Amino acid sequence: MTSENSPVSLSANAAKRINTLVKSQGNDNLKFRITINGGGCSGFQYDFSLVEDSKDDDLIVDRDGATMLVDGLSIMYLMGSEVDFTEELAGSMFVVKNPNATASCGCGSSFAV
Repeated sequence: MTSENSPVSLSANAAKRINTLVKSQGNDNLKFRITINGGGCSGFQYDFSLVEDSKDDDLIVDRDGATMLVDGLSIMYLMGSEVDFTEELAGSMFVVKNPNATASCGCGSSFAV
């Protein structure tokens, strides 16, 4: 599934960073997984990891050679979202631009719906 018609998209900056991370691990089979877990100061938090295998219910988003996986349960919290990568004075990080979030913490790693 491409970023253009996917319910969750991946920015060019995020794809570039994922490709860099995968290359640094020396394993071209790695994919970027985003999962929503309970916790954080706003109720839910984003979890990012590199994994080798996809699951049957995963949404698979490919962009510029990078692959992002979103599990079936997390998709409902991420509909319409874009995963981006930003580099600022405070640091560099993956950021989720989530239109479903009604509140988020200052660091952007947790949200409420």
